[in-house]
Amino acid sequence: MNDLQALENLATSIQSVRNEIHKVIVGQETIIEQLLITLFARGHCLLVGVPGLAKTLLVRTLAEALDLKFSRIQFTPDLMPSDITGTEIIEENISTGHKAFRFIKGPIFANIVLADEINRTPPKTQAALLEAMQEHSVTAGGQTYTLDAPFFVLATQNPIEQEGTYPLPEAQLDRFMFNLWLDYPSFHEEIRIVQNTTSDYKPNVKPILTAADIIRYQDIVRRIPVAENVVEFAVRLVHATRPVPTNTIKIVKDFLSYGAGPRASQYLILGAKTRAGLLGKLTPDMDDVRAVAVSVLRHRIVANFNAEAENVSTVAIIQQLLKEVA
Repeated sequence: MNDLQALENLATSIQSVRNEIHKVIVGQETIIEQLLITLFARGHCLLVGVPGLAKTLLVRTLAEALDLKFSRIQFTPDLMPSDITGTEIIEENISTGHKAFRFIKGPIFANIVLADEINRTPPKTQAALLEAMQEHSVTAGGQTYTLDAPFFVLATQNPIEQEGTYPLPEAQLDRFMFNLWLDYPSFHEEIRIVQNTTSDYKPNVKPILTAADIIRYQDIVRRIPVAENVVEFAVRLVHATRPVPTNTIKIVKDFLSYGAGPRASQYLILGAKTRAGLLGKLTPDMDDVRAVAVSVLRHRIVANFNAEAENVSTVAIIQQLLKEVA
């Protein structure tokens, strides 16, 4: 099968995956699309939303539809790095009396890992997760253990519970490809949610793709060609976020302390390529870049005091830049 046929099959499979997810999840079309883009781009995602919006259910359902091993870690202030990565225990052979260390794998050894409320655990434990995300491996007792592919971390943060939390610094936020904000459902969606969840109906989610399929499609997505003008648009957009003396965009000079780095340009193009692939397109265009711009840039630009005083959000700044950068 060549790449063109594979992209057609991918688009068809992704629509089937969406249908399976919607057996359980009502609405959230954009969030589901962006989660799938992150997974097939080999990225990781930070999901922010108030409690009770079915974040765990969404990720678990995604894992079922893709036939992937799912693991959930509830982050707490007393969680240790070994609680995530695993620990070594002394094991004794009863017949010989010989003792040896054996590594017990932690919950990080899964295909999809939900790191629930990552901002409630201290920086040392956060660093253990972020290192595994970056290296796709865990080191214990001088031995390195490779994590199974595909490997996708979705970390959640609660935006309203700030007491006793440890917010991720900008340098660590930069490791997440997307930052997604989960909104409340609409009135009619909430009616459907209540009807579905207060009956004895239990939907059966069928697996559509396997781990091997996903890895193959991840490779194909990387091979999707991108026109030079699309790359230039993405880089111009990222450059426009930087409040340097040569930048003449007023909203940036007035409201931003720091702009996005080169990783943002990389993720804009990778996100655009993946979105195009999931839609069955042969190459991404500027609309694909625009579709992922807020998710890529939201956590990579730092607003200043003026923005906070005048209630100007980073999303509003990004949306204005999308209008100004041709």
